Amino acid sequence: MDFANLHPYVYHACLYPFSRGQNSLSRTCYASSLYLISEGKGIIRFRGEDHPVVPGSLVYMPPGLLHDWYADWEEPMVHYCCYFDWAFIDRREAFSTPNMICFDLSQLQPSLIGPAFPVPIPELMTVSKLRIWMDGFETFFNNNEYINERTYYRGLKIQSNFQQFMEYFLTFALKENNIPDPRMLHLLERLDQDLMTGSVKPLEVYFRELHISRGYFFEKFHQATGLSPTQYMNHFRINRAKDDLRFSHLSITEISEKYGFSSVHYFSKLFKQLTGTPPKEYRAAYISEGIKQVEVFSP
Repeated sequence: MDFANLHPYVYHACLYPFSRGQNSLSRTCYASSLYLISEGKGIIRFRGEDHPVVPGSLVYMPPGLLHDWYADWEEPMVHYCCYFDWAFIDRREAFSTPNMICFDLSQLQPSLIGPAFPVPIPELMTVSKLRIWMDGFETFFNNNEYINERTYYRGLKIQSNFQQFMEYFLTFALKENNIPDPRMLHLLERLDQDLMTGSVKPLEVYFRELHISRGYFFEKFHQATGLSPTQYMNHFRINRAKDDLRFSHLSITEISEKYGFSSVHYFSKLFKQLTGTPPKEYRAAYISEGIKQVEVFSP
């Protein structure tokens, strides 16, 4: 699944207290699911193994994974749970409520199983600051019903809170081996704003504010973007220049100056290097394509 298509969407979230010795039966969730044990203890069985769970246990179940819950007889567990997809899937014709769980494998509909996250997420984790995680879950608790005209505005708030929670969850679950350092994400927001306003600072200003060395800054920047800082800024400026070539009457020299290039020659050379086409030909091709579209849609 492409990261560009990831827009986590929660269908149902609640607090579920188990009874003494309760067994959830073998079940498969069509959507991804996340569970936080807040009290008691028990066992979750998946992939053929039993895993004890206690307060602080955080369990991620990818969509379509068969699993069982077993509550302890003396101290039955209580868990926070939510069911979500990494991108919204409309299953309303198949399920009357968003709590999309199959308890009979012979009835499982594989076509309705949601998408997996692009990189592996640990399925069994432990959190230390339990109250913070419980508070996070509680911000997107909702009834087990689909969004309608009555609940739409409340649903917007729930999805917003859930996406903030998922940022927190992914940062915790994936560490910095698979996702960018949060400090770099904030820096990129600032850098984009500086690029938009033409107020870019020397690179030293950015990495000194993070209190990291130049080398470590470059390493983290590349991890977050796949580019060096100079390459990132050049791509940003060229993409902005494309818009001006398409939608403005500014000359190529004026566009070059607008985005801070040292010369129109350097701008043209870099533009061709990154797009495969010189600026003049890029503009001409867009104008030509626009004329063709007008001809197609003319009565």
